[in-house]
Amino acid sequence: MPTNSDHEQSVAAAQLSKMSTSSQSTPASQDLDSMLRTPGNQLEALTALLERENRIKEGAEKFLKLPITDLMRMQVESELELATSEIELLTKRIEQETTRRKKHAVGPAAKRKFAGQAPPSTARPRADSSDKDKGGYSGLRTACVDSISALDDFRTALSQANSYLKSLTLIPSSAPSPSSPSSTGSASHTSSEQDRTRVDIMNKLVALFQRNLRVRYEITTAALVQAVIPSLADSRSKQCRAAAYRLIRSSLVDPTSIEELRQQPLDWFIVKSLARNNKFSVEREQVIKLIRAIVDIAAEKRDTRGTGSISIPLSEPVMRAFIAVAEHAEDPFRSISVQTLAEMSLLDLDLVARAGGIRFLVHALGEGPVELGPVLATTFLHIMDSPRTRAYMRLGIDVEIALLAVTDAYGRGADHADRMRRCAKVIQLMLRTWSGLMYFCMEDQRAIKSVVDTLRIPSLDTREIVLDMFFELLNIKPPEWYKTFIDGRRLTMYRKPRNLPEPSGEHKAQQRGPEALKLTDQYIALLVLVFTNAGLLDALTMMLEERTTGSNLTRKATLLMAEVMQMANRVLPLNMAANIQAIPQVFDLAADYTRGEHRIVGTSAITAIDSFNRNHARLHPSCKSARPRANSAEDAVRRGQRQVEQNKIKLGMQMDDKMFQACVLETQIMITKDSTKWSFDPLQELVEGPFLNPKRLEEAIKVGRFMRRLMAFFHPFSHQFSDMPRKQQNLRWVRLGCSLLTTLLASPDGVRFLLYEDDFLKQIIKSFAQLDPFNGTPESDPIFSKQRMMETLTYGYFDMLGTLSKHPEGIELMEKSKIFTAFYHLIELRNREDLITAVITNLDYSIDGHPRVVLSKALTCSDIPVRVFATNHLGELIRSSPTPTVWMLRLLLTQLYDPAPEVCEMAIQFLEEACESMEVLELVVEMQPTLDHLGDIGHPLLLRFMSTPTGFRYLNTAGYIDREMDMWFHERNIYYVVQIEIFLAKVFSSEATEDDEDVLAFDGVVPPHFYGEMSKTELGCQVLSERGHFAEFSHFIRQHGLESEDLEVILKLKSILWAVGNVGATEGGLPFLEEEEIIPSILEIAAHSLIPSVRGTCFFVLGLISSTPQGAEILDDYHWEATLSPLGHPTGLCIPVNLDDFISLPKWESIEVRTDADIRLLPPTTQTELEVISAIENLGNSVIVNTASRSLARMKSRPEYRAVFSSPAVFFRALHTISTQRYRLPVRRYILDLFSIELDGPVVHAISEAATNLRAPPSFKQSEAHINRVVSMLGLKHPDGESSSDEDELDGIPEEQTGKIPVITLRPVSRIIGFNND
Repeated sequence: MPTNSDHEQSVAAAQLSKMSTSSQSTPASQDLDSMLRTPGNQLEALTALLERENRIKEGAEKFLKLPITDLMRMQVESELELATSEIELLTKRIEQETTRRKKHAVGPAAKRKFAGQAPPSTARPRADSSDKDKGGYSGLRTACVDSISALDDFRTALSQANSYLKSLTLIPSSAPSPSSPSSTGSASHTSSEQDRTRVDIMNKLVALFQRNLRVRYEITTAALVQAVIPSLADSRSKQCRAAAYRLIRSSLVDPTSIEELRQQPLDWFIVKSLARNNKFSVEREQVIKLIRAIVDIAAEKRDTRGTGSISIPLSEPVMRAFIAVAEHAEDPFRSISVQTLAEMSLLDLDLVARAGGIRFLVHALGEGPVELGPVLATTFLHIMDSPRTRAYMRLGIDVEIALLAVTDAYGRGADHADRMRRCAKVIQLMLRTWSGLMYFCMEDQRAIKSVVDTLRIPSLDTREIVLDMFFELLNIKPPEWYKTFIDGRRLTMYRKPRNLPEPSGEHKAQQRGPEALKLTDQYIALLVLVFTNAGLLDALTMMLEERTTGSNLTRKATLLMAEVMQMANRVLPLNMAANIQAIPQVFDLAADYTRGEHRIVGTSAITAIDSFNRNHARLHPSCKSARPRANSAEDAVRRGQRQVEQNKIKLGMQMDDKMFQACVLETQIMITKDSTKWSFDPLQELVEGPFLNPKRLEEAIKVGRFMRRLMAFFHPFSHQFSDMPRKQQNLRWVRLGCSLLTTLLASPDGVRFLLYEDDFLKQIIKSFAQLDPFNGTPESDPIFSKQRMMETLTYGYFDMLGTLSKHPEGIELMEKSKIFTAFYHLIELRNREDLITAVITNLDYSIDGHPRVVLSKALTCSDIPVRVFATNHLGELIRSSPTPTVWMLRLLLTQLYDPAPEVCEMAIQFLEEACESMEVLELVVEMQPTLDHLGDIGHPLLLRFMSTPTGFRYLNTAGYIDREMDMWFHERNIYYVVQIEIFLAKVFSSEATEDDEDVLAFDGVVPPHFYGEMSKTELGCQVLSERGHFAEFSHFIRQHGLESEDLEVILKLKSILWAVGNVGATEGGLPFLEEEEIIPSILEIAAHSLIPSVRGTCFFVLGLISSTPQGAEILDDYHWEATLSPLGHPTGLCIPVNLDDFISLPKWESIEVRTDADIRLLPPTTQTELEVISAIENLGNSVIVNTASRSLARMKSRPEYRAVFSSPAVFFRALHTISTQRYRLPVRRYILDLFSIELDGPVVHAISEAATNLRAPPSFKQSEAHINRVVSMLGLKHPDGESSSDEDELDGIPEEQTGKIPVITLRPVSRIIGFNND
């Protein structure tokens, strides 16, 4: 804790930095101005000014003691002299003012006359003149005042805090006992006044703590609690107790303070407050907030080495009271209590286990609130990931309770479906983690088999929920035709969708090749193998046998079977997939000629699976980039369509004159100028057929006015085409215009017509000129206005200009017509992104020339949205191009230097996709771009560069390799594994969305690793060998491979395993693993590590090693089979032959938790105490709770028990009982309300003394008579023969036990009837 001198020096140093900028008067000086303008307050104002000048003087003297510069020292000395002179002046002025007041203070008249006078000019304090205050007082004076004020504020605040605490202590603890009805009212009034006073003081103290944080460190917790304890008494109001808890919470600052709080006598107050009903919600809320504050502060000192050294300083009585709140379904604080308990179990599992919290959390996981299911499931998954924490769980009992809603669904009603869905979500979440999967696979997959076996129950109508769970677990995304399949209809009506936009990630998948599998595929492969070994296909087959006709449920089971078989064929090794594909049970049914129904079921299932596979292959081909097959079903259709189109063109070009004239007249163009009466279909046939014949086109241009009239329709200023509304039926005119221009460009006569004879291009230029702000008076309604672009076919002109840009003749026309000049001007326009995007989108860039210049100008314009759009369009061009050209890559590299971050990020994204192709990567590396300015976003691209010899040499020369190698060795390895685990957690989460940033961080394929990319080149392997990093990695794996306690070591082990795996995934890096002989060590970790997540990391790493043929061959020697593609190439997935050794954890023995129940108390000394305590203990038994409560009610009404219910010792026995055993919240409240004892400081002290006196010593042994003493659930028989129960009569207590110390035992009464005693 810093000392006062340290604090003063820090405050002074801070004020030194303010002196150069502060030149205005402080709020205090502004207040003094107003006081001096009031003559009656001049003496007070002068006194305040004198006090301020004294502070300035004191502050200047303190500054001179600090190590400051010479210039600053001169300023401080000057201010010190000025303050000294001002003090002398103010002292004289105060003396004069005091003398005059004595002389003129003779009556009200004199005071009124004095009040009307103006202040004399001789008293010229600085605060009287704002100009002088601003000019005469420098920032140094303000800094001096502020520094002293800060110190004085702390001292003042500390003094106020001590004063508040003293005031709390001095308030009487209780009002005097009333002796008459009148005094009762006064006592009640006095008590309420005291409560208000206490609340006011405590609220002020809380506000003081919030304003001055340092004061909390100076006030000791013990002193504050002792002052607050009277406010926690039962005689105080609920607002008073709530304020007291809030004050205690505000005073907690560090782990030391909560340890001191643990030593204070607050436990029984908290227990009593938590047991109150909802009328005291304001008090209970503050108690729960206090508990949460203790947990939060305790979490700050959490040891990163998972050694369990953290301890939450809460007692078992408080914990059991808190758990009772969480257990009560109708309590408004249940949700926050359950979440807090889950958090406690992550920090101090031993405390939660001692209080019985694990049992409750397990119960809440199975039957608790729906919204808390994922939170609790994640909590138990974390507990099961460490051998130290999972020792608190009972194997096969605790976590399996979460499965009851599914496994125990038989015989339940229809309302049980919602609970099953909730349970299925929890099972899905747990099975998608290594901890949950390996835990449920223990004991020969007993838990998973119990879930699978629910499908075998014929009468269970909710089995569809379990089927849906398996669909989601295996990431099966049902397409639109799944519903048709389940309904039993044919799938031939569905066809492969055409002309769909290619997804953004499709290009990457094509470049990687169809064999590349994702991390999620590797985990799902394991799930498929686990479920099939657990009998999933057998259970689905049994569902098929239920009905020969089939139903939606059985067809859904068939669908799941088909999906599992297809998935196994894709992600599992050949031998394992073949065993699954065999489905012997189904073929046995199909071949059973003795029972017809079996044969019907088997053949129907095989037919359905075959239909599914054929339609799936037709509708979802595995290789989307492949060209259409020559023998495909649609090939005849395609050939027929092409032939029809070619025949139409030939017939049109060979049309005779009479037919041509008839077609021209049929269009109605030569008959009327009204375009609404034109026939579109004949017109389109003319443009796309006969006009392709140069003779017919020349005739249409020169002989008749057909072409002129048709082109006039498209002229912007004719307001025919340009005014047509933008509707679906009118879009055909845009296509016609593009076809017409294409036809004209195919003939020299058509080109000449467009250039010299028609005004189409000229009017386009004039329309663009309307937008030029420097071109005279702007038009009120220009052709290319925003409204017209959105609502009319005006946008179609850009499509037509784009058609011109596809042909060299069209580009020449646009150059001569100065269309490109208009485009350059458009790009410079503000707020017309619609026109710029239309130009960029429609231009064709296949021909070198002005279109590429237009694109480059848009990429570098001043408008950021335009640059973003142009960069995106350039990226789409690169993505759609079979082989990106150099000019595209150069433009994209230029965008890497854009000042806008969003443009840079987009350019990097497209460049990374393009660099998936080795050819493109070589082109980019040869350009040698500088990427250091990009920071972290440029690292993935630089890693791509490292994978080529040219790029590695370039980066090595630039010093990038050495710098990054050190960073990866010390930091980035850890960051890499964290990012992968976050991605897997997000993508497998039941609440994950496709828009989640973490899910979109990478597409699921293992991201590039520095060491992996380095090992792809010979020079990189040489540098890696010289630095010796791989040898260090191997040594760390051998030394710490089986670590199970230290979290830091475990995280580093995972990062090193990923580094080794990425090195082993390359042909150049695999010799490093062979040389160090590290693969057997990784296999040993995968088989024997006690941390499931470490085993999972080894699983992924071994998959990386198997991605090369040599690596797959090595792993095959160790009985790990690699998955191969149809061409025999490894896919990067490896499965152990002996799955049980990898997937199952070793068994453990549950640890015995020592609780406060192990602390024995001396037995009760009287008969009445024994009966009361016995009945209270019986309240914990749900079978006899009603009888026990009636017994206690009778005892409460009898005079002989009055002393028992007012005894602090018996009250402590009751508190000890409810603090060591499980009692529901209403029962706890009932027990506490039985006693006519109000908690306060003296009562708590008496309870503490009783706890000390009643505690049995370790050497205490009960006598045989004590042990044999039986207490019935109905009570004891009194000495006079009267039983404590009206329902049954019990045998009397044996005489030899009378007068001896009784003992409590809960053994039931047993009597032998029919035999003699001997």
